[in-house]
Amino acid sequence: MIESAFEHAGKLLVYWAPHVLVAVLIFAGFWLVARLADRAIQRVVGRTRLNVLVVALLSRAAHFTLIVFGVVTALGTLGIDISAIVAGLGLTGFALGFALRDTISNLLAGVLLLVYRPFDINHHIQVSGFEGTVINIDLRYTTLESPTARILIPNSKLFTDPITVRKT
Repeated sequence: MIESAFEHAGKLLVYWAPHVLVAVLIFAGFWLVARLADRAIQRVVGRTRLNVLVVALLSRAAHFTLIVFGVVTALGTLGIDISAIVAGLGLTGFALGFALRDTISNLLAGVLLLVYRPFDINHHIQVSGFEGTVINIDLRYTTLESPTARILIPNSKLFTDPITVRKT
């Protein structure tokens, strides 16, 4: 009985070892490509005028996407039906996108503001009844300094509402 269990385990090992090895090699390949893509994006985009936050966001997005593709491809190599996984990822992405639409809107507007630069640090702007000097632009908010307060304006507001820019 024990001998037959070992014999069965040996057959399983002989059958699965090459599949697992190929899956690990595929994932390692995607991981390596993700690392190279990180460096390439930072090198190429770093030469442009893009903000460091935008470069980091692009780099992370590419890295995450490649790793997910690597996991799904490796699982497919093992014979796992990945159609349910892909459908689940799609539904999860849709649900997260819907739930986080305001946050995602602010992030995308922040990226576009950092890329197109309609105003910069130390510019005096007026938007949606708020006025002040820009002291910080990040991916979610732009911070204005006024004589009476520090104002955080969501980037989606800056991207959709008219802005008056006075360079100082």
